[in-house]
Amino acid sequence: MSDHVLDPAIAGRLSRTDDGLVAAVVQDATSNRVLMMAWMDDAALAETLATRRGVYFSRSRGQRWVKGETSGHVQTVRSVEIDCDGDTVLLRVDQTGAACHNGTTSCFDTATLLRED
Repeated sequence: MSDHVLDPAIAGRLSRTDDGLVAAVVQDATSNRVLMMAWMDDAALAETLATRRGVYFSRSRGQRWVKGETSGHVQTVRSVEIDCDGDTVLLRVDQTGAACHNGTTSCFDTATLLRED
């Protein structure tokens, strides 16, 4: 588990789900492509801010995970922003390898529901 503690000033700005999570949208810092969406608890956000590695909370496994810890597809975090409602954070990252667990560049490479005219 992480020894990192979220700064109370940051924690106070967050609007969490009932299970204590905040949505995290991850964007490639160079191409601006949205790579993935994940969840963070306070410890994951604190560790991300301290280490500049993408750290998230898996709802299905009930535990924190560091992106690339087993796959090698790491995220070096350039910046983290909180949205106006405090219910989403935006991470701009340098992605090494695939961002999606399916091996694709983005988790949004699966299906396009609507295209520009």
